[in-house]
Amino acid sequence: MNIEQLIARLDALESRAAIDTLISSYANAFDRLDRALLQSIWHADSTLDLPGFGNAASRDDILLMAENSWRQMPHMHHWMSNPLIKIDGDSAAGTVAADCVFYDIEKGPVQVSGLYHDTFERRSGQWAFKSRYFELHYLTPLKDWAPIAGNEGFGRQQPSPEQA
Repeated sequence: MNIEQLIARLDALESRAAIDTLISSYANAFDRLDRALLQSIWHADSTLDLPGFGNAASRDDILLMAENSWRQMPHMHHWMSNPLIKIDGDSAAGTVAADCVFYDIEKGPVQVSGLYHDTFERRSGQWAFKSRYFELHYLTPLKDWAPIAGNEGFGRQQPSPEQA
């Protein structure tokens, strides 16, 4: 193996790690209501399309859409899995399976599952989302679902430790 091949392999590994971090950061930003983290993973001209939840044509629109979602759904828990990523130089595309349980202030607890279709670009040495589209497989209200332990009340008063 020559030095150019070694550099290409190292770049592919570093790129994959950076893209995996973007995918995890997306879930963490939404779950933790972390505007700064969410802002850091998009290019200014990126798009986000979440049918049934909103559509954004820029990073600023994505942040506004997130803030609206956080008011409507103050508790979210995303699980991202099975990423298939194809990297071609400074561009990449892929899919990521997702499950999300959230508490909607009107619908109550809901589970959403589907598949993200992503494009990524590396600009000035930095990978970020270029676009993200969610293919909704199902949205299921979790009727009568209530956690029996944990630190999130999902809109209900949690018993104090003395009451538990």
